Amino acid sequence: QVQLVQSGGGLVQAGGSLRLSCAASGSDKTINAKAWYRQRPGKQREWVAHISTGGTTNYANSVKGRFTVSRDNAKNTVSLQMDSLKPEDTAVYYCNAGLYVNGNYYPGNYWGQGTQVTVSS
Repeated sequence: QVQLVQSGGGLVQAGGSLRLSCAASGSDKTINAKAWYRQRPGKQREWVAHISTGGTTNYANSVKGRFTVSRDNAKNTVSLQMDSLKPEDTAVYYCNAGLYVNGNYYPGNYWGQGTQVTVSS
């Protein structure tokens, strides 16, 4: 069993920055990666970025070059630094614990509570 607690988020103007954090507790030996997803109003939840236990990262094309995912192993946290934010980044952001296999991320049934990010134009 893994519990994920998120912090951060808020409202910023276009071009601004925000940082999200996700603190993990508990354990599941099958978990080897964590990821960030987001859900825009009226749309399906979408994958944003992931990071493996070994530190391998990948990003959705929509955020590549603007967002950075990182880990703090001592604190068991994963962060998402969001720069050059755009109005279309407005969404509820969720962290997830899952599996990284052959370059792909497969979400597990462990989700943070979600945090609102709003970017004004």
